[in-house]
Amino acid sequence: MIEVQGLTKTYGAHRAVDDVTFSARPGRVTGFLGPNGAGKSTTMRMMVGLTPPSSGSATVCGVPFAALPNPPREVGVLLDASAQHAGRTGREILAVAAQTAALPRRRVEEMLELVSLTRTEADRRVRDYSLGMRQRLGIAVALIGDPDVLVLDEPANGLDPAGIRWMRDLLRGFAADGGTVLLSSHLLHEIEVVADDIVVIGRGRIVAQGTKAELLEQAGTVVAPAEATDGAALVRACAGAGLDVVRLGDGALRVEADGTTVGRLAHAAGVPLGRLQAADGAGLEEMFLQLTADTQREDATHPEGAAA
Repeated sequence: MIEVQGLTKTYGAHRAVDDVTFSARPGRVTGFLGPNGAGKSTTMRMMVGLTPPSSGSATVCGVPFAALPNPPREVGVLLDASAQHAGRTGREILAVAAQTAALPRRRVEEMLELVSLTRTEADRRVRDYSLGMRQRLGIAVALIGDPDVLVLDEPANGLDPAGIRWMRDLLRGFAADGGTVLLSSHLLHEIEVVADDIVVIGRGRIVAQGTKAELLEQAGTVVAPAEATDGAALVRACAGAGLDVVRLGDGALRVEADGTTVGRLAHAAGVPLGRLQAADGAGLEEMFLQLTADTQREDATHPEGAAA
């Protein structure tokens, strides 16, 4: 369980994280989304004791991260796969992690097998690893203590499609076994596939949070009149009900309402439908862009340490 309450971080006059409150629950994957510079990484660094908060608190497994008696046994953390010691081999990095957490040496081999790093790859220096291999090694380090909680910042960077599928199955299995996963990623489709709950941050503040189903309802409904039916009556009916309607390229409409509401309006207007479905095509990307439209800050500058 992760509990974040009123977490705030300021750098001079710049407020990188502003009164952030959310929770990530056991047995669920929580997706943490936001534009570049929104405060995701700063929030996660505060959660695991790498950046001191200006105010507020974050607890993992009921206590602050710094108070955990043996953090790797409780929390697996991957914030930057490229931060691993470039001069050590993958096996050496895992051996140090195991020793630090007072774990048996066999965990090194178990983790190498879990993340599919071969013996040859394990004995190669990290400076010669691809980004995808570094991600796999970072995940192995995060999991070596058999923790109850995972905190992962962009773990799919550099993974090929098979690797992304492997990670998706890994995280689902971890949550199914009762673990807590907090996952930050810019791969919106992957979050949509794997996440149960979603927290969206923009300019350091939470702009939306809830279950994936609740938030995706905001993407609306895609509807198309039956073939050879004039759709103008449906547009008028939806507009008359105060609903926003967008014409799509294939002649369909996207209506910002649930399917039941749109179906009733079509029936009342006497418009037979050939298609009525949730706007999965828009999905998480559409929801994300709508929620963060006025919080984009790609062109913004901020102090060192106040990045995403």
